Amino acid sequence: MLERIEKLQVAILGLLLAFGLIAAVKSGVSPFARNSVTVTGSAYEIVQSDSGNLEISLSVRRPTKAIAYSTAKKQLPEILKYLESKGFDTKKDVDVKSMNGYESYKYTPNGVNTNEIAYYQLSQPIVIKSNDVNKIKDISLDITSLMDKGIDIDVRNANYSYSKLSDLKVDLLNRATKDAKQRASAMLKSTNNRVGKIESVRMGVFQITPVDSTDVSDMGINDTSTIEKKITAVSNVTFKVK
Repeated sequence: MLERIEKLQVAILGLLLAFGLIAAVKSGVSPFARNSVTVTGSAYEIVQSDSGNLEISLSVRRPTKAIAYSTAKKQLPEILKYLESKGFDTKKDVDVKSMNGYESYKYTPNGVNTNEIAYYQLSQPIVIKSNDVNKIKDISLDITSLMDKGIDIDVRNANYSYSKLSDLKVDLLNRATKDAKQRASAMLKSTNNRVGKIESVRMGVFQITPVDSTDVSDMGINDTSTIEKKITAVSNVTFKVK
């Protein structure tokens, strides 16, 4: 008896679903239609960096610490003179960091470390900065010419940044949200529906990349290696459907 009742309930439920589907088809409305739509919008801007810096390091290797420091003190003025000749103000544009170094010890033929000093390695970091990014680029390519004078220079990659990034991010997010609305309108046009109010907005990470790059990252990209950059914002927006 109980089994017959369960079968009867299943049959009735099936009939109700069938009638519901028929009514939905006749009315032209999908029974699975959602009352909201989520769209991703994007916007980008190409900017020119307005500041840059270059870190170099004076490197000296000598038999003793005293000789290494003495050599560095003689070579540093040569570096500053060179920077002045390239248009840098050594008091404002150049930051000379503290010297640091270490002793390297000799090894026996079988690879055992000894207490005998082989040489003393000294380095002095120097940071060069300017709002003229082209000067930074030029110096990054030319400064190794100091090696022709016997001055050992280690050069790191130049870094370029854009000072108005915060304001631009706000503008890009606004434009990305508008782009999402336009895309949603285009999607709903064929269904005779319209975009309603925003239900939720989720901002994606910013991608700051070289202009020709197509790289993206879930964590965002912050390129500092190029003067010209492409800054892209993404906005995931959920709209009500009218």
